[in-house]
Formats: sequence, C-alpha cells, structure tokens
Amino acid sequence: MVGELEFERPVIELRKKITDLKEFTKTADVDLSSEISKLEKRLEKLEQSIYENIKPWDRVQIARLPNRPTTMDYIPYLFENFFECHGDRTFADDGAIVGGIAKYRGLPVTVIGHQRGKDTKENIRRNFGMPHPEGYRKALRLMNQANKFNRPIICFIDTKGAYPGKAAEERGQSEAIARNLFEMAGLKVPVVCIVIGEGGSGGALALGVGNRIYMLENSTYSVISPEGAAAILWKDASLARNAAETMKITAPDLKELGIIDDIIPEIKGGAQRDIIKQAEEIDMVLKTSLQQLLKLSEEELIADRYNRFRTIGEFGRVNDYIGVN
Repeated sequence: MVGELEFERPVIELRKKITDLKEFTKTADVDLSSEISKLEKRLEKLEQSIYENIKPWDRVQIARLPNRPTTMDYIPYLFENFFECHGDRTFADDGAIVGGIAKYRGLPVTVIGHQRGKDTKENIRRNFGMPHPEGYRKALRLMNQANKFNRPIICFIDTKGAYPGKAAEERGQSEAIARNLFEMAGLKVPVVCIVIGEGGSGGALALGVGNRIYMLENSTYSVISPEGAAAILWKDASLARNAAETMKITAPDLKELGIIDDIIPEIKGGAQRDIIKQAEEIDMVLKTSLQQLLKLSEEELIADRYNRFRTIGEFGRVNDYIGVN
C-alpha cells in the first residue's frame, strides 16, 4: 500500500480484516456483526495506543510519504482565485518553489511554498522539492511585491533542503538564502509560516522567517537530516533512527523549545488520510494568526518578528555551565 509504514502494520492488517468480514457478510448468509463490533473496538484501542505514542523516526517517515499533501494540494482548499507567478526575472523559473497571488477569506494574500512531486516525472521537474537559487529569488520577488501592495504572506515549508549541486553553488545558492533571511526580517506585512512536511536546513529557513511559525503534527524541522547527522556523529547513516531521537526535530520537541508557536493537529495516520480535514485545521490557524497580526502597525510587525527570533532558546553565563562562582 502507498504510505504504509512499519509501525502502522498492525493497524492496517486489522482494518483489512474488518473490511473483509464486512464484505463476507454481504455475500454470505452469515451474521458477523458481533465479531465485527469487537474488532472495531479493538482497532480503536490499537490506533490510540500506536498514534498517541509515535516515535520521532516514525514522524520522519510520515513527513516523507510520497502521498503526503503538498503546497499545491492545499491551495485549492484554503484560497480562492490563486494566480501562480513564475520566474525570478534573472535566470529561470524553479519548479521546486511555487508562489502567486490569491484571496484568503476575501483578503488578498501572497502564497509561497516548496513543491515536490508525487511521481518520478514530477519529482524530476520539481527537483525533488530542493530549490535552486532562482527558486529563492522568485520567492523574494513575490515577497517584495506583497510588501509593496500590503498583502500578508503565507509560506508553506516542505523541503529536504536547498539543492547542493555545482550549478546551484555557481549561481549563488548561499547568497540567495542569506538574502531571503535578511529581507524577510524587514518585511512590513504579516508573515505566517507553516511546516507541512520536511523542513530541512537553510533550504527551509529561507521561507521561514515569519511572525508566526507552525508545524503539522507529523512534520519535521531540522538543520540536517537524521541520516546526515548519523553519518557525521557516528560515521554510520544507518543509525538515523537514533539520531532522530536525539536531534529534537519533531513538532512536540520544537514547541517545547520555543522554536515554533504551535502544533497543527493531524488525523490519525497523517495528513494524507484526509486532506480536506487537514486543510480545515490549517485554516483555523491562518484565520487566528492573521486576525492578530493585521492589528499591528508596520513597525510593530517588524519588532514582533525580531523579538520572536531573539527570544528563541535559553541563555546563561559561561560560569554557570562550568561551575565557577
């Protein structure tokens, strides 16, 4: 099955058994309603046990599912009259980042997000969701346009990271990311960022300097992938599961650390189970955030964004850590 993960197998097998019994009762003159009812109660308890105790590595796997909803999947459910804009006006159009103008509950907004493919052909066209410099420059062009016309900006983050290839470096990958960080910090309009899948390194952060930052419950946000961290720390990428446990890259961990503002709940099994329901959850967060942020002046928005990042983390004197009075 598409999207079947190892930790979900007991749930999937029990669901299949219930479905088979229901089909059997339709074709045979046998009443199995009592057995089906017992299995459904057992399934409910099993789902609660599994999905309420998901491990970090399991969340990584959910975030990477090929059928997990992308930016372009959510747009029709959240916005009206979306008009996609292309190109960075310098080099090319990068399919790994999509963006354009839309209306959210009647309010003109600019929507920008990473975009990966659902199959091999689309993944090649989208470069597997890993942007080149022109992708970030396209995003910045749209942000500056939104700033000029006073439109709130909504960013969807979903990338393994910026493309690390030779051509991307030659065209200024690092500069493009750094420029976005710098310019986003000074935008005079509300910026709301939502991690909907993987949030990898600077490739994610280049769309992540917002007044509000949210994560879907089974998304991840980190400076490096668990495989990369394991390869560096232990010289063994197969220890990625261990790395995921220690890196604090899941939504609950990052909420506790104050890196994100809140967690957007997902239905059991992940957003791919019901995109309409997931879009409704995102809609509630967007509505509340924009209502709060639109009350702030331009100066207050910039100060709010500055303070949001300035207060991340905990700090102490060096002497406190080395035991010197």
